[in-house]
Amino acid sequence: MNSTNAESMIFSLDPANGVPIYRQIIQQIEYGILSERLRTGDKLPTIRSLAVDLKINPNTIARAYSELEIRGILATQVGSGTYISDKRPPAEDDGRIRKIQELLARFMQEMRGLGADKKEIIELIEELQINEGG
Repeated sequence: MNSTNAESMIFSLDPANGVPIYRQIIQQIEYGILSERLRTGDKLPTIRSLAVDLKINPNTIARAYSELEIRGILATQVGSGTYISDKRPPAEDDGRIRKIQELLARFMQEMRGLGADKKEIIELIEELQINEGG
């Protein structure tokens, strides 16, 4: 098992971008696999060590690893560690949908911050589409 790529992977987290931290970790691991910086058999950092490095709660790392393990992208070997499996994450189409979902989540958060409820937001979007001829 190779430990150089995954264990030295640098995560770039942005708490202000509206995407949950665990989701950012998932996205970065998936991107690492798709870009072939992470390969089958690469060992990921332990939950505890990554939590210390990133200065975040270990449960956040555990949630990301767990979701990736459920999807078959990671494999945990008790007493040995967590490794990249041979299953690849979905490619670009899924990334496009995920990006749209991230943008919508931020948009909804902003609108709620302005006091708009779901019904009002939908009405405003429909009105905007009518005005633009959409």
